[in-house]
Amino acid sequence: MAQVTYYTAEGLQKLSDELTELKTKGRADIARQIAEATDKGDLSENAEYDAAKDAQGHLEAKIANLANLIANARVIDESKLDASKVGILCTVKIKAPTGAEMSYTLVSAKEANVRENKISIDSPIAQGLVGKKVGETAEIKTPRGIMKFEVLDISL
Repeated sequence: MAQVTYYTAEGLQKLSDELTELKTKGRADIARQIAEATDKGDLSENAEYDAAKDAQGHLEAKIANLANLIANARVIDESKLDASKVGILCTVKIKAPTGAEMSYTLVSAKEANVRENKISIDSPIAQGLVGKKVGETAEIKTPRGIMKFEVLDISL
């Protein structure tokens, strides 16, 4: 049974755009590579043809995987989210034991992007923060040991 995953409308649109790109441009590029390789003669000893066919197999597997992911994706209704405690799509401002303050938005694993301060809801830090309210402290197991993060603010 396929696993249901939750996305923002923006995140699901990115997945749909990627799927469209793979189905159109990706398939066209592979077809061109196969055509060029077949023009070179005997297919039984044609390494370019074998490589293009392998690439085609990988592309089709990626398309199937992405299509399955989208088919089982659900968009999160942001109007029903509760900002009184940490949860998915919340932006949480935390204070580390060093005194440094950081803000992260908790998103699905596929939407996570550290450069945009979006971390996966499945990550250890996010899992330790889920359910916490402003002023509470989360004890989170990290590679450096147990660290305490204070929740300073929660917003949507």
